[in-house]
Amino acid sequence: MKKIKYIIALTLLAFIAPSCKKVIDLEPISNTGTEDFYKNYTETNVALTGCYNGLHEPLYNEWMFTELRGDNSYQGSTGSSAVANTELDELDMFTLNPSHDKVYDYWLSTYKNIRAINYVLKSIGVNYQGGNITITDGTAQMNAQQKNEIAGEALFLRAYHYFNLVRLYGGVFVITEPVDPKTAKQRDRNTVEECYQLITADLLKAKELLPSKTFSQLNISNLGRANIWAVKSLLAKVYLTLDRKADALPLLNDVIDNSGYDLLSSYEDVFSINNEMNKEIIFAVRYKGGGLGLGSPFANLFAPTGSGNAVVNNDGNGYNDPTESIKMVYKTPFTGPSDVRKNVNIGQYSPTVSYVKKFTSQVINRYDAENDFPIIRFSDVLLMKAEAVGFDGADGTSVSIINKIRERAGAADYPGTGNFNSVFYKYPATGANAIDETTFNDALFNERRLEFAFENQRYFDILRSGDALETIRANFAQEYDSHYSKYRPVVTLEDLQDYVTEGRLLLPIPQREIDTNDQIKISQNTGYF
Repeated sequence: MKKIKYIIALTLLAFIAPSCKKVIDLEPISNTGTEDFYKNYTETNVALTGCYNGLHEPLYNEWMFTELRGDNSYQGSTGSSAVANTELDELDMFTLNPSHDKVYDYWLSTYKNIRAINYVLKSIGVNYQGGNITITDGTAQMNAQQKNEIAGEALFLRAYHYFNLVRLYGGVFVITEPVDPKTAKQRDRNTVEECYQLITADLLKAKELLPSKTFSQLNISNLGRANIWAVKSLLAKVYLTLDRKADALPLLNDVIDNSGYDLLSSYEDVFSINNEMNKEIIFAVRYKGGGLGLGSPFANLFAPTGSGNAVVNNDGNGYNDPTESIKMVYKTPFTGPSDVRKNVNIGQYSPTVSYVKKFTSQVINRYDAENDFPIIRFSDVLLMKAEAVGFDGADGTSVSIINKIRERAGAADYPGTGNFNSVFYKYPATGANAIDETTFNDALFNERRLEFAFENQRYFDILRSGDALETIRANFAQEYDSHYSKYRPVVTLEDLQDYVTEGRLLLPIPQREIDTNDQIKISQNTGYF
């Protein structure tokens, strides 16, 4: 199943300088003249491969906005004045300003890849206007099947990027074709509604274009590329985010019933480097270790600082430290049913130092692990279905889905007596511990937290749950005595909770984007100055 990794690696090596630098420039076009677009299938496919590689750079920082700003992790070095840790403190505590470097880095790297994707789409005649995607003749000559597959994959990638941008920044700049710098400066921010209009248009067109092959029918050389099931799954999540549950449900049912994807029997096996792109992984950002500049950085980024080679070779940065609350939410008693996901997701280096474990494999070179990063898993599709259906009884479909996920994680049937919260049980259909309409939402999003810990889903889930302010403020209260009270100068719990406002749930528009535009005045998000 690693064949696609080697294909990507060998294809990209043609573009790598002798220094084998990590950031690979696959944007050879310097202007928007027609003669400079890709001319055939081979050129366009190589460029699209570069767009898949372009997912790496934004993902490098994404955990800072999706785990650190939620309740799964914090900046662990409370006494550090290092610039990198100070930047993480500002994200963690919601004290950042619009000049924050990491906010700009993520913005810039995402738009860089959108630009590359737009060149691919333009070369095959894909246009966006008025909420609709049309396809005409482009400069690249290829057969209809090749064109459909490249267009469908590229549209998925563009939608994926814009979906992340709009959830993190609010209304952003909708750029759907290559533009020169002067023209770009004349584009103002689009509304949130206009951003989602593009996202849904891209995914709906991709759904038309990509073939309906089941998991077992997929060509091994294409594992890692977006397929129709990835498109439908992402579109369903978009619809759930827009509270369009009735639109999400048929897509989710289609993936569950017809895709050939399924849960693995072992949660640990989902993330094994010896079992990559298995039937639970619907889409992942792929990495290839071995000194090619395509390895995963997360094993070293997340391993404890000062651990030497004990966790992973060449030490760790100690980033993305698990909070006490995420460690406690897993039920792992000394006796009785236990949640196996904790030991997969969280490692314990010492009695006081824990770390994110699920993306760890041994490396030779620093920041060069083999682990892929899952974006959409089959368990996500199942739990999205539970969300789309909503509460339909303690013995209904939604609770049975939650219990299916818990059962794979080691939960046992509740015997009807004893402390339900002391060990790891499935939810009973009757009795005091059964889920009801008022507890369903909490149970569902708690299960998502347990299942997708450190997969960059938690903050988006908090936003979608409708309880973002309460959840983040409660997390500060829970972690204050053991963590935040140790900062000097002292930051009070009241101040921490006051920093979290409705406006600051979004990241700021990078100040450099505003300052360098001499054509129009770009508005800033509420709460930033």
